[in-house]
Amino acid sequence: MAQKGERGIRQKQRALRKKPQSPARPQAPDPASANHLRAYQNVFLEWTLVTGLSEQTAKIRKQALDGFILWCDERSLQQPQDITRPILQRYQSHLYHYRKSNGQPLSFNTQATRLHPLVAFFKWLARDNHILHNPASDLVLPKPPRQLPKHLMSVAEIDSILNQADIETPSGIRNRAILETLYSSGIRRAELIHLSLYDIDTERGTLMVRQGKGRKDRLIPIGARACAWVTRYVQEVRPQFVPAQEQQHLFITDYGEAFEKNRLSDMVKLHMKYAGLNSGGCHAFRHACATHMLENGADIRYIQAILGHAELSTTQIYTHVAIGKLKAVHALTHPARLQRLGGDQSGEVAGSEVHDEKTLLSALEAEANEETSAETKGEA
Repeated sequence: MAQKGERGIRQKQRALRKKPQSPARPQAPDPASANHLRAYQNVFLEWTLVTGLSEQTAKIRKQALDGFILWCDERSLQQPQDITRPILQRYQSHLYHYRKSNGQPLSFNTQATRLHPLVAFFKWLARDNHILHNPASDLVLPKPPRQLPKHLMSVAEIDSILNQADIETPSGIRNRAILETLYSSGIRRAELIHLSLYDIDTERGTLMVRQGKGRKDRLIPIGARACAWVTRYVQEVRPQFVPAQEQQHLFITDYGEAFEKNRLSDMVKLHMKYAGLNSGGCHAFRHACATHMLENGADIRYIQAILGHAELSTTQIYTHVAIGKLKAVHALTHPARLQRLGGDQSGEVAGSEVHDEKTLLSALEAEANEETSAETKGEA
């Protein structure tokens, strides 16, 4: 039975109902429209799409270059030939000292996101002979810290969140199916939004992610409990939201439309709030999926395949949060313990851990190097 907070969830969902669209506001004039760097930017963004990179990559590059070109225009820098490495270093320093409206600096992740497109831009300019030398070739970029999630949900907290869905209502059944899918499969928010009606095979317990991050497909498992809720949603609820089969998205709103990112996040955060969690969103279920599998003994290689990580280093962040397993290994292997265990059990465990780590790294080294080379060529 749904817990306290169901009424608030339903009220919030009613408040999120579709409103009449207001007339589009006229776009503000571009203060750097006359800057010649704009023409090169447009060709570069077109090349980004032509070479097969995603629209999201082009969007990120456009936003980063918009800020850089505006900064250049204020300093009368009009041509690619005007940009030198010292100028790029000045812009990098500008990002470091910049303060947002709340007085906070830009995070190193944000700084890197704004600088990486510049590196690709000037690499493209040099390759196409628009400039003789690439001023960004030796630019030292900030290294974003690899941070742990703010809150790692336990199995009990996951169950509490799932129980917030009011399964007496059609939207509650759909929300429960969404939450179960996020937790069981560990897919990203955008990947869930783009799931089609036939991407989940509930009989075989598989889920197909099409054109995920890096525009790669992957087939991953999904648990029986999640399949049961998806089946119930598809058979009992979805026909009420979309009478015809014109909408191919699996999860749709009460109006028969595909979810938008913010709308889906609001729904998930609301269920988490009424479960007593004040932080986190869709990605928290991805963290929970990986962490709980690791704590229960899953090989990191399989977790990497499920999450769709191109590099093992991305998956390895979850090894730092499986503190229960680390404490058990520490108790067995560290010599400074209160009681010594009989036999050579500790040595066997330590040797096994080292062997597994070496096997894991050697098995994925070739794949990681190949992935890095492919990404470099894609942006070159």
